[in-house]
Amino acid sequence: MAISKIAQPQFNPYGDDAPVPAEQSGPWAAPLASGPLAATIQLPGSKSLTNRELILAALADGPSLLRAPLHSRDTALMIQALRALGVTIELVEGAGNYGADLLVTPGELEGGVSIDCGLAGTVMRFLPPLAALALGPVAFDGDPAARTRPMRTMLNALRSLGVDINDDGRGALPFSLYGTGTIEGGELAIDASASSQFVSGLLLVAPRFESGLTLRHTGDRLPSLPHIEMTIDTLAARGVVVETPEPGTWIVPAATIRARDVDIEPDLSNAGPFLVAALVAGGSVTVSGWPEKTTQVGAQMRTILGDMGGVVSYEPTGNGIGDLTVAGTGKIEGIVLDESSELAPTVAAIAALAGSETVLTGIAHLRGHETNRLEALATEINALGGDVTETEDGLIIRPAPLHGGLWHSYADHRMATAGAIIGLAVPGVEIDDIETTAKTLPQFAALWTGESFRGIASAKGADKNAAVTTLELPAP
Repeated sequence: MAISKIAQPQFNPYGDDAPVPAEQSGPWAAPLASGPLAATIQLPGSKSLTNRELILAALADGPSLLRAPLHSRDTALMIQALRALGVTIELVEGAGNYGADLLVTPGELEGGVSIDCGLAGTVMRFLPPLAALALGPVAFDGDPAARTRPMRTMLNALRSLGVDINDDGRGALPFSLYGTGTIEGGELAIDASASSQFVSGLLLVAPRFESGLTLRHTGDRLPSLPHIEMTIDTLAARGVVVETPEPGTWIVPAATIRARDVDIEPDLSNAGPFLVAALVAGGSVTVSGWPEKTTQVGAQMRTILGDMGGVVSYEPTGNGIGDLTVAGTGKIEGIVLDESSELAPTVAAIAALAGSETVLTGIAHLRGHETNRLEALATEINALGGDVTETEDGLIIRPAPLHGGLWHSYADHRMATAGAIIGLAVPGVEIDDIETTAKTLPQFAALWTGESFRGIASAKGADKNAAVTTLELPAP
């Protein structure tokens, strides 16, 4: 099946005349699976990789081209912030299906600006160390929900590095800093138990510190280690070798960050709901462009869905990528899974439809994500008749008959897609705010109800969804 190019909703950083998706007029009727699938899809780029590469490109020794990057609210906010600080970022024609490539040219970093973080953890945690290299004051704020997300670790880390921070003791947004153009660096100890993004944010900018950085994590547990491995990998590709002499310690030398043209991998975490659909509806779903080797946490879906009853296969297509296919078997099995990280909402949704118990552990840090994901998942699944218990560091999900109802997204993109998964099997599920998926996948509703997935939509659901989520093709 051919994959058509889908126009991606754009935001202010891309120009005043860019198309903007229509506002949602009411709850979104989640399509009900009407038969087995035979779908092949290609997804936009990884948010985690796009925003890491934007930071590194902004600090590099020359222009970098990011091919097939993600265009979403999170990446738009990052672009807007970097432009405000003096980085030139141009949209150039590329071969990707989901928007232009990005040409990033570093410039002198200047303060005297305000940064809107939205609800993007990568913006609020990656930008402050970079902004501290600018000359002058930089103010940070974001969405109301962003003001509840942990920031104290990063703010205290920058203070320890000599950066003047003013947060009125909140340890959260809003705050401001005063950049002097340089940071000495040296040795630093932090407790990053609340988010691995504190580690990544410091490592990404550390090569520009005068003395580099030796960073030590002091907490008992460090979540989302694959995201730190991703950061180290992106640095290495630009000539900065990070040493890890022992777990929880990273040594970054003062070094030149090389300019680099890079292909952004598709977002494998965003692939999760589409692959899960094969277990719910039957048939098969193939995601093309799946990298043979990757540091993305979403790669774990191959093992997870195999353990939950799917048949998973991978067919290389050349150049280090291939087609990943998941086929349903008519059974969904519960699992015991530790450290599912950002995949937890997707796994919890399919677990609510399983025939046996699922236990998720090692995800206490999800309470500090876009919303308290553990509480939100338990609340919403139980409201539909489920049996979910929130534990100290995870969830226990037991089989129970589910019914329709309103699913609240809490302005959290992964909560919205979790509701859509349940809606495949349960009639009458409605998502209160499907447009929140624009955070990392503006095309979600269009893909979910589009040609490749047309078989899952009931006639009523398809009609209602089309009125809200249809995206127009760009003018020739």
